[in-house]
Amino acid sequence: MGDPNVLEMVQEEERRASREERFFEVNEDLNSRESSFLISEEPRFKKDEQSKDSIFFRDGIRQIDFVLSYVDDIKKEAELKAERRKEFEQNLRKTGLELEIEDKMNSEDGKTYFVKIHAPWEVLVTYAEVLGIKMPIKESDIPRADKTPFSCMLGPLKLPRNVKHPHAEYFTAQFTRHRQELFLIEDESSFFPSSSRNRIVYYILSRCPFGIEDGKKRFGIERLLNSHTYSSAFPLHDGQYWKPSEPPNPVNERYTLCQNWARFSYFYKEQPFNLIRDYYGEKIGIYFVFLGFYTEMLLFAAIVGLACFIYGLLSMHDNSSSTEICDPEIGGQIIMCPLCDVMCDYWRLNSTCWASKFSHLFDNESTVFFAIFMGIWVTLFLEFWKQRQARLEYEWDLVDFEEEQQQLQLRPEFEAMCTHRKVNAVTKEVEPYLPLCSRIPWYFLSGATVTLWMSLVIACMVAVIVYRLSVFATFASFMESEASLKHVRSFLTPQITTSLTGSCLNFIVILILNFFYERISAWITKMEIPRTHQEYESSLTLKMFLFQFVNFYSSCFYVAFFKGKFVGYPGKYTYLFNVWRSEECDPGGCLVELTTQLTIIMTGKQVFGNIKEAIYPLVLNWWRRRKARTNSEKLYSRWEQDHDLETFGSLGLFYEYLETVIQFGFVTLFVASFPLAPLLALLNNIIEIRVDAWKLTTQYRRPVAAKAHSIGVWQDILYGMAVLSVATNAFIVAFTSDMIPRLVYYYAYSKNAIQPMKGYVNNSLSIFLIADFPNHTVPSEKRDFTTCRYRDYRNPPDHEEKYFHNMQYWHVLAAKMTFIIIMECV
Repeated sequence: MGDPNVLEMVQEEERRASREERFFEVNEDLNSRESSFLISEEPRFKKDEQSKDSIFFRDGIRQIDFVLSYVDDIKKEAELKAERRKEFEQNLRKTGLELEIEDKMNSEDGKTYFVKIHAPWEVLVTYAEVLGIKMPIKESDIPRADKTPFSCMLGPLKLPRNVKHPHAEYFTAQFTRHRQELFLIEDESSFFPSSSRNRIVYYILSRCPFGIEDGKKRFGIERLLNSHTYSSAFPLHDGQYWKPSEPPNPVNERYTLCQNWARFSYFYKEQPFNLIRDYYGEKIGIYFVFLGFYTEMLLFAAIVGLACFIYGLLSMHDNSSSTEICDPEIGGQIIMCPLCDVMCDYWRLNSTCWASKFSHLFDNESTVFFAIFMGIWVTLFLEFWKQRQARLEYEWDLVDFEEEQQQLQLRPEFEAMCTHRKVNAVTKEVEPYLPLCSRIPWYFLSGATVTLWMSLVIACMVAVIVYRLSVFATFASFMESEASLKHVRSFLTPQITTSLTGSCLNFIVILILNFFYERISAWITKMEIPRTHQEYESSLTLKMFLFQFVNFYSSCFYVAFFKGKFVGYPGKYTYLFNVWRSEECDPGGCLVELTTQLTIIMTGKQVFGNIKEAIYPLVLNWWRRRKARTNSEKLYSRWEQDHDLETFGSLGLFYEYLETVIQFGFVTLFVASFPLAPLLALLNNIIEIRVDAWKLTTQYRRPVAAKAHSIGVWQDILYGMAVLSVATNAFIVAFTSDMIPRLVYYYAYSKNAIQPMKGYVNNSLSIFLIADFPNHTVPSEKRDFTTCRYRDYRNPPDHEEKYFHNMQYWHVLAAKMTFIIIMECV
């Protein structure tokens, strides 16, 4: 008996090899027959004799499954490109596909040729077997489980039954052309849905040869698109999105999707997942299932987060800490040490009255509860998603799904760079081979580039910190001297002003770095020469996620875990580059600033992203129509309308997943500091679903249908972020929030049995003797007081170990570490 893993691998390779053999067998079978259609020799086609919305050939019978376009090239490569197109189209006809060419004189711009492609029945049944497409053999007699205990209450959220389930459910089997009588074939023209038809045609296009160049056989539509031999290749939409199709066109599923899915007024409705899957394929369908499920789960987190925020709002005036800070007899009598050298003056604690009240909104007893709740929520979310995904695999016939052939197919760029050939140890076939020594330099360059850009992010963050340090003193002296700012000084303190401007500047830097890195990461991934499309996507995913993780979260990590932690104490402060004094937190802690940072970056990214996603394709499509001498889609043919739309691209879903995962990080990693984050994410996703649906239905060409049985590598990334989020929230509650020091004071140091928290503010501030200030840091003006206070647990000046940490500091630190361990275990 051999190793089962080896046997399984051999069987898999044999299946793939079998598919390769069948592809070329099909070519030989169909090579003997002439295409049933040749380029028409009739007089030039008059467009007004056919419906502008027709998706058929000129005979009105054969459906257009795919469209290629090109323009005449006047450069020196024009003849080479023309020869490639001629050879490619001849080979397409040999596979059995039927072609019809629209002359450039028929196009609206007078420059573009269109090649319309139709797959006849013989081609469809042959390649359906090659691709292992499952087709219906019998109508299912298992009733749909649409009824739930809350069906009557959820009625307004439901879609009409014919939209939610556009087709009857069937038992299916992999199609075989030799047993067609087993399948429910009522009408050959409609047996294969349009998504399966364009998937089959694209499979042929991606493998069809177009000649031999440099002694190598060249093939595939992607290579022709990269060399600009063709300008575009796309399947047609069913019809116009603003009106249903007229006979003889089939049912316009695009119009149905636009009416029931892409409308913002339907934001509260469920999504027609089966219709999305039928029209766009499983890969896009599963993205919208994931986004919808994630949004539904956010509802529970948003409700709990909103309840915690309301609790903080209602208990704001009863908070003993802010009451003591605002009291003129307590906070008004506490003199605080200067927040910067020389230019900053001594200040009274009650000047931060408003900030202390605002801090209580997010730093209260409910913070600990919400942090623990979100740790449980993120675990349940991922477990429930696994169940939902498994159920989806069953419902969509993906249980025995094999990776899409196109994903495992060799990339043309890889083949072009390969000068060696090697025998595959399993299949015994000669394959292109690139030695490791040829790849190593590019791997080093790739790693160095990613490291350099992440270092650049850190450098930009340090630059923003330097900005905050350098302008803080300016803000402080200006706001102190300007009489007109007297009324806003109580809530717009120098700390808050610096934090707001610094956060906005940081967000702008994030967007700029992101813009450039997206292009560099795509280039450097190509330079690595990945072997397959799957390897290319995995490599790009790793680079983009690592960079965006550092880019979006580094400033939040700084505020949460570094700011105010290594300040030192008066007379012995730490300095950045020996010039700027390290930033201090507000007397109430750094949580308010973390909340501000998170709110600006998260909200700004979501608003900017939605505006960009909606406006960018709209403007590009308007400009294309304008260049085509018309501003209305109603004036030209179906294929020209789609040609003037934006391309979704092979990485379109990649960026959608990346955006969702980054948002997931904001919702989970720092949610203890901002309980409204799930609510903001929920509102954004409700809009995001409809924006994505609208742009996909109205502003983009129809993507080629592709299969997928999961969200792929993104699931592993989500698991990693979930584990990290438990640690980050535990550390935020322990080290950024003021909750643990308050609890230690309540149980160990309070001497007032009736009001246990009374005196906490005074207890949390240490005393410093002004005479101990170095001469170069102390304010120049003389004062009538001898001490000032600062936030720390240190011995007073009259102690034999003055300014060393006292015992309470170690008690608080032990309590913080204990809390982290307990929360991690829970």
